[in-house]
Amino acid sequence: MTHFLKTTLMELLKNKIALVTGAGSGIGYSVATLFARNGARVVAADINEEGGAAVVDEIKRAGGDAIFIRSDAGKAEDAAALVEKTLRQYQRLDISCNNAGIGGESAPVGEYSLSEWQKVIDVNLSGVFYGMRYQIPAMLATGGGAIVNMASILGQVGFTNSCAYVAAKHGVVGLTKTAALEYSARGIRINAVGPAFIETPLITRHMTEEAIEQLVGMHPMGRLGKPEEVAELVLWLSAPVSSFVTGAYYAIDGAYLAR
Repeated sequence: MTHFLKTTLMELLKNKIALVTGAGSGIGYSVATLFARNGARVVAADINEEGGAAVVDEIKRAGGDAIFIRSDAGKAEDAAALVEKTLRQYQRLDISCNNAGIGGESAPVGEYSLSEWQKVIDVNLSGVFYGMRYQIPAMLATGGGAIVNMASILGQVGFTNSCAYVAAKHGVVGLTKTAALEYSARGIRINAVGPAFIETPLITRHMTEEAIEQLVGMHPMGRLGKPEEVAELVLWLSAPVSSFVTGAYYAIDGAYLAR
């Protein structure tokens, strides 16, 4: 019988300490709650205090253990403080999901604002580096761990009028592979997830019904993905059942990239 079959669902992350950035909404919210349902004690981080408090409240109402820490993923000092506060509360860090991200403006390269470029790169790419920069030493101190970085299908292909987002997500994939090479032999597995367009506020908040239908048409499966579906993949990559998986990029895209 495989290790997966011998491990019950609620034991996948039993007694693990898991950090999730961007946990106040969308994919991060789903990851945080799924981690908790599988036995992890969760540190939910976000600049959105209302959303962060909501996910912690949901976890606690279900009998789980969680805290919220306000943190801006695009600031190195916040990333350092986030890990420090996690260790102060739980004495260790076993899992991190570097999920926080922003979309940025829609404009061609020759018209893209410099300030918006820097903002998107700061959060979506530098934020992942800052996260790992402080998460990795904490994990090494207690024997290792698992890191999942949130990339995108746009970490593999281009997309018009989204130069900063596309560049950042390509960078996340390369950063993930490099870190995996550096730390695989030291007990830390590092992987990237590449969602297609997912039904989250980041995607649908400012879109017309017609625009959403056009997005749906790009996915051979005929629909957008759901945050819960992405969370299931993150859970698998974070759990011991994927113990030989590192340095990988996993698309979850309804066949978007297969076209």
